[in-house]
Amino acid sequence: MMNPYEKYKQQSVMTMTQGEMVVRLYEEIINQLSRAVNCIREKDIEGTNASLQKCQRIINYLKSTLNFKYEVSSNLSSLYDFFNEQIIKSNLKKDTQPIEEILPLVSELKDTFAQGERLSRMQQ
Repeated sequence: MMNPYEKYKQQSVMTMTQGEMVVRLYEEIINQLSRAVNCIREKDIEGTNASLQKCQRIINYLKSTLNFKYEVSSNLSSLYDFFNEQIIKSNLKKDTQPIEEILPLVSELKDTFAQGERLSRMQQ
């Protein structure tokens, strides 16, 4: 049986718009990248690996949902490839610099999608 908090979380995810879901996924990437930076600094290899693998799964999911009828999808696909390359580099070298390079980009994308979601809701 699901506890009330888990039930609430599941219901909130099920009622999200696609835009809200994308924003939530970007937030999770940011959280996991930040966690990975802390784990690298603390020499927590398992924590680093777990966080970076979670980022890769989310990024790969986002990439799999792209609709290539739109030019922006090709640009996002290239950006997601770059993110994955930096994550792999960071994980192999246990270096925070590649993560620190992509964190502002991920944050900017999250903000852009959040703004798009707000505009979309205002037009409805």
